[in-house]
Formats: sequence, C-alpha cells, structure tokens
Amino acid sequence: MQNIIKYVFLIAIAISSQFLQAQDISNDEKIKILNEQKDKITTEEKDFLKKEVEIIIKRFENGEITSEKAELLKKEAAKKRALNIENRTAIIDNKIALLKRNVNGYDVKTAKGEKTILRIGSSEDSGDDFIFIGNPANDKPKKYDRKTYSDFVLAFGLNNAIIEGEKLDDSPYKFGGSRFFELGWAWKTRVFNASNFVRFKYGFSIQINGLKPTDNNYFVQNGDATNLEVFPNDLKKAKLNITNLVMPIHFEFGPSRKTVKDNYFRYNTYNKFKLGIGGYAGFNIGTRQKLKYTVDGEKVKDKLKRDYNTSNLVYGLSSYVAFKNVALYAKYDLSPIFKNQDIEQNNVSLGIRFDMD
Repeated sequence: MQNIIKYVFLIAIAISSQFLQAQDISNDEKIKILNEQKDKITTEEKDFLKKEVEIIIKRFENGEITSEKAELLKKEAAKKRALNIENRTAIIDNKIALLKRNVNGYDVKTAKGEKTILRIGSSEDSGDDFIFIGNPANDKPKKYDRKTYSDFVLAFGLNNAIIEGEKLDDSPYKFGGSRFFELGWAWKTRVFNASNFVRFKYGFSIQINGLKPTDNNYFVQNGDATNLEVFPNDLKKAKLNITNLVMPIHFEFGPSRKTVKDNYFRYNTYNKFKLGIGGYAGFNIGTRQKLKYTVDGEKVKDKLKRDYNTSNLVYGLSSYVAFKNVALYAKYDLSPIFKNQDIEQNNVSLGIRFDMD
C-alpha cells in the first residue's frame, strides 16, 4: 500500500511539473504547441473513428446487426468524430486568440493539452485500461469483446493439519489460534466465445499458513526431524508461520448477465453464484517461529528463522463457492508440511475469500 501511495504521489508531481513548465514558456512557443495540438486532435479522432468502424464491421460479420444498421452506426460515428474535431480545435483557436491579444502574456495552463486527468479503474463510460493519465478525449475506446479481467485476491481463515493415522479432533494445533492468510492477483479468461459459463482463473499469491501448538509445546528441529516438545517456561504464544509463493489455477463455473452496447458487450458475474475448482503449486519462501514467554518476570519475544524441515515445493487442491465478491474457500496441501518425517502432516485451511473485480 505504501508503494502504491508513493507511485501515485510521484505521478501527481510529474503532472504538476508539466503544468508549471507550460507557464514558463513564451507566448510564441505556447502558440506553436497549440497549433501542433490541433494537428494531433485530427489524427487522434480519425484513429478513434477507424477503431469504431472496425467494431461495427465485426458486429455485422457476426450477424448481430443488419447492413442498414451498420451503415447508420458508421455515419453516426463519423458525425461524432467530425464534431469532436470541430469543437476541440475551436477551443485551441480561442486559446491562440487569447495569447495573441495579450502580448504581455496570458496564462494558458493547458498549452500542452486541453485537460489532464488521472483515472484509476474503469467504468461503463471509460476505456479498459486500469490506469489512465492524459486528456479524456485520448482515453481509447472500450474493446468490443473483452475476454480477460483481473482481480485482487484476499483470503483468511482457520488453519490446521491432517496427520496420518489421527483424527482432526486430535490435532496438536489450536483450532482458533492457527490461521492462514492469502494475498494475490488473479486473471480470469472466458473459455468459450459464445458463453461465459466457464472461466479459466489463474494468477499468483502469497500464502501464509500458521500453526499454534497446544499444551505449552513448540517446534524443535533435530537434524532431519522436526518435533513438538514442551517448552521449559510458561509460553504465552508459540506459532510457526510458513510462507509460500504459489500459482493458483481454477476453473470457475456459473451464470452471468450479458450487457450489450452499441460499441461493446460485457459479461457480469457480480450478483451470480460461482464455483471454482482447481489447485496451486509453488515453493516455500520462508519459515519462522514466534515465541512469547516470561523469564524471572521479564517478557521475552523470540523470532526463530530456520527451515524446520518444511517442504521446499508446495502443491495442493483448492475450491471456493462465491456470491458477489465473497466466497467460502478451502485448500488442502498434497505436499507434506515437513519433509522426510515418519508421520506425514498435510496443511488444511478453511476461510473467506474476497475477489475484488
């Protein structure tokens, strides 16, 4: 989050510096820039018209509109772009006239462009780019058919282990205190051209699986073996955090709502039920044990960073059932928590997942 704020701040400074530079140049230079802007406006509007006509032709070829409707849409698009050229160049002409009348100088803050905006995110009336900086008129039109979307993923909940030969009720780890956390980014691509019922979802995530032993135990690494042993003092907290970088892959199933506009169409799954089935694979990027205890009345905190014989490669199965952006999420590691152990333990998690699409 701090990095995002930093980048936005730097972008704002860059935009401000451009405005300041525009104020420092002479009137003749400003007029030259504005005349160049007029030529640029004509080129931009013609490029936009070309893209819109290509979309109309594609709709006709797909049988979505008749030839008469296609010709009508082409004429309307050409008329709109011609008016845009006329109106935008008229604004430039007025600025040039103001500069010429005020020979001692006239503050034209937008000499290098009619208007500058910073947009984060997209909407029905904007282009598909997640981040856009510049003149609103330069915001490229929406793609006619957008098959891939991206989501910010956040998940958290309860964590524990399934131990070979034991029931989950007999787990040596606390049920309420052992938790997991996941943060990542995912892309979702429609599988079929004419239907959005099946989507392929893929991305990357940081998964942190936490295990809190019961009965004043803590983890001890003895060579190739990792065991639970009783701590010599009264433990306030003992927790093992295993951090993995993984690539989740899911097939997502569920209905969607189709919205058709003149220049594009979209599928929306926001108010629909979704089922995701898949798995993940990756590798361990860090293991750490945190201990809190008291010795002779003094509070002590230890952070022990070592591998604890945890598996280097991790892989497993995962699934979710979602409505809107909230899902019930479960995952199970097929890879053991600790490698080369006599009794195998596999991590299991159940919680809530948010996909911020």
